[in-house]
Amino acid sequence: MPADATSPKKLRSNRAALTHKAGYALRHPGRVVPYLRRAVRDLWLRLKHPDHVGYYRAVMASDTRRNPEAAVGSQSHARWLALGQMQFDYLLEHGLRPKHRMLDIGCGNLRAGWRFIEHLGTGNYYGIDISPDILIAAEKTLTERRLQDKLPHLTLVGDLTLDFLPSDHFDVVHAHSVFSHSPPEVIEECLAHVGRVLTDTGFFDFTFDRTEGAEHQVLREDFYYRTETLIALARGHGLQARFMEDWEKRPHGQSKIRVSRAPVAGGRADRGDP
Repeated sequence: MPADATSPKKLRSNRAALTHKAGYALRHPGRVVPYLRRAVRDLWLRLKHPDHVGYYRAVMASDTRRNPEAAVGSQSHARWLALGQMQFDYLLEHGLRPKHRMLDIGCGNLRAGWRFIEHLGTGNYYGIDISPDILIAAEKTLTERRLQDKLPHLTLVGDLTLDFLPSDHFDVVHAHSVFSHSPPEVIEECLAHVGRVLTDTGFFDFTFDRTEGAEHQVLREDFYYRTETLIALARGHGLQARFMEDWEKRPHGQSKIRVSRAPVAGGRADRGDP
């Protein structure tokens, strides 16, 4: 999502509406054919894989075959590096220390993960993803960066129950560009279980595509949520939630919420309006 996606006009847009699609096509005629190709592919994959995890796993397999960096949303290597650096810098500013244990949900091909692995103590990084293809690409990144001795944990998962992980274990849980591709039931599943694996002082940061209008999805790949919806979901599972205003200053089109078992500093708490 482009950096101007958090402008007031864009936040009110419904990208699923025919009027929006028609206007977009008129403004960007060169993108019509790629969009139609994507729509046909996604229709075929949805027919083959009616469940979201199976469908998105197939999407990632298709995208990773073409370009692992593009599969995680980076259209160039320079952008891949920049987005990883942005995520790393933000958590460093918010107190990420080498002694901390970190869970990276949707770690992808370690766009940010390799920096976290390098920074954290040996064995302190846990990366999970639903895509075996992108995890193979992650192993390649790990090898290229010569970080094998840091003993990161890279694990394939089929859901976000996190049931194979220990309780009260992680100081930081991180999910970048995961909920932007997730239907409500997947997000709720994660929020229902993430509190168990967090320490008392730990926090879970996730980005999402924000809308101030009607919540909607495009091609079952891109989901747009109101802030108050996600805060209410977190509250419903006994979690504190804050909209992270300082993230909005970064050149990234998604917004960020932080949840924790106890109140945390650094954002606006218990409000739906950012």
